[in-house]
Amino acid sequence: MVTIYHNPRCSKSRETLALLQARGIEPEIVRYLETPPDAETVAILLKKLGMSSVRQLMRSKEDLYRELDLGRETLSETTLLETLVANPKLLERPIVIHGEHARIGRPPEAVLEIL
Repeated sequence: MVTIYHNPRCSKSRETLALLQARGIEPEIVRYLETPPDAETVAILLKKLGMSSVRQLMRSKEDLYRELDLGRETLSETTLLETLVANPKLLERPIVIHGEHARIGRPPEAVLEIL
């Protein structure tokens, strides 16, 4: 089973989905802006991505990231996690999950490592 955290308005997300489909993979599509991941799901994503901080999963170039001053090193992981859960547009995308592994599709070909 392959899952993609997808934003249809994002070109990289669309390209990654097309790449999967071109290889005969019809992933489960999670439109994370409509059904945002909860804190437990974000923790699972971090583990599968091999990341140690919620900050690594955030879109640091997003205007909201700057508006909320999320670059401050003094912010706790709990605060970052709560902020990401409350603001799913901060989630880096797309994320493809296959079994116990996940990759961010930037570039889209990066997801092929786990298939």
